[in-house]
Amino acid sequence: MKQSRTLHFDAPLLSGVKLPVIEARGPTDGPRVCLLAGIHGCEYSSIEALTRFMRRLDPGQLRGSVVAAPIVSVTSFRARSPFVTPEDGKNINRCFPGDPGGTFSDVLAHHVFRELIEPSDVLIDLHGGDMVEDLEPFTLYDESPVQAEAHDLALDYGLRYLIRSERDGTAIGGTTSAAAADAGIVAILPEAGGCGVITDEAVDAHMRGLENSLRGLGMLPGDVAPAPAGAQLVRRFVWLRAASEGWWEPRARPGDRVSAGGELGVLRDLHGEPFETILSPEDGVILFVTSSPAVAVDGILIAVGAGIEPAQR
Repeated sequence: MKQSRTLHFDAPLLSGVKLPVIEARGPTDGPRVCLLAGIHGCEYSSIEALTRFMRRLDPGQLRGSVVAAPIVSVTSFRARSPFVTPEDGKNINRCFPGDPGGTFSDVLAHHVFRELIEPSDVLIDLHGGDMVEDLEPFTLYDESPVQAEAHDLALDYGLRYLIRSERDGTAIGGTTSAAAADAGIVAILPEAGGCGVITDEAVDAHMRGLENSLRGLGMLPGDVAPAPAGAQLVRRFVWLRAASEGWWEPRARPGDRVSAGGELGVLRDLHGEPFETILSPEDGVILFVTSSPAVAVDGILIAVGAGIEPAQR
């Protein structure tokens, strides 16, 4: 059985919010998997991949069930608002598991967590570079009691770089995957695509990842494809930010290997004069780059994956 429906919420702040949801249930019992995309409304390749995957999914071949919400931040999607929801200016992926007494993003996160994520055994939250981000595909998961299962699921997704977000005070808080892991739910957050465009390469990477992950969970027939050759585990995910507003000129691209002290880019003032050179803090690989030249104070410029080692089961 497969059906499409619209999810409504009774919270006054969410009046008029309608989330598209697709559900598929197989003929035999198995895990319940929650698939999300559009947590950030301008990450189009991940939205397209999940929509296309669910349209093609044959429930007759499925063991267990899948609930999918291809566009979670529908108001961000309509407003073409990267990173944040227009109602309160918050990044919803810093708000999970949510707060029913908070602002719009907190309340939406609360309901998405309670109604879609929490009843599930597994969460796969599809992302990509936002409107002004270019990235090297990677899959993130969180340090938790279920991290071994999440690590294996991330390997099955098939992107070359895996990032384990450590609970050492440096991890990004409030993400879907962290909230799920805290609840004992195996969760990964794969990223592919970016720059506000849909590419076949990114869509195909997500669709292959979804299919292989469900095979790895025993929910779809067929052999599980092995992890990509040279799969790497990233121990540290270092984000570099602008100390002042200005014009950003990156000198490194996603996927580039860099050395500690190597030049990653230059910040110029609006007269064109350089005032800061951005250097790599460690040896590593560039995992994302802000593609827009316009940056604000504390704006994210570039991220280095460091502490890299072979990813093994």
